[in-house]
Amino acid sequence: MGKAKVLYIEDNFDNMTLVKRVLEIEGYDVIPAKDGAEGLSKAFELMPDLIITDINLPDIDGYSVTDKLKKDRKTSHIPVVAMTANVMKKDRENVFDAGCDGYISKPIDIDELPGQVENFLKGTFR
Repeated sequence: MGKAKVLYIEDNFDNMTLVKRVLEIEGYDVIPAKDGAEGLSKAFELMPDLIITDINLPDIDGYSVTDKLKKDRKTSHIPVVAMTANVMKKDRENVFDAGCDGYISKPIDIDELPGQVENFLKGTFR
């Protein structure tokens, strides 16, 4: 099996650069998307192994992106993980209500991120 493909939907350049660098060092193939529309397009085209999405995107928010992915039989099996600075209990509940399989809070811990991604790829969620 080759490297796992991780689609990362993030509009903040600095966050994108950091997460991409950390995961690529660990051998992941990171596919960047700068907004929800691009993320959806790349998800359907490239069929990644895991999708990480920011919730607060400039066009289609991460909740709507997740909803669209989970309702389509082509992508419904792909784990979707929210990565967001919204860390209140209700925010976390909203992430799971939207259909996300997991949650990573910002700011990310670069030492923990690769292990979190590996767990999500193995199906060990939340």
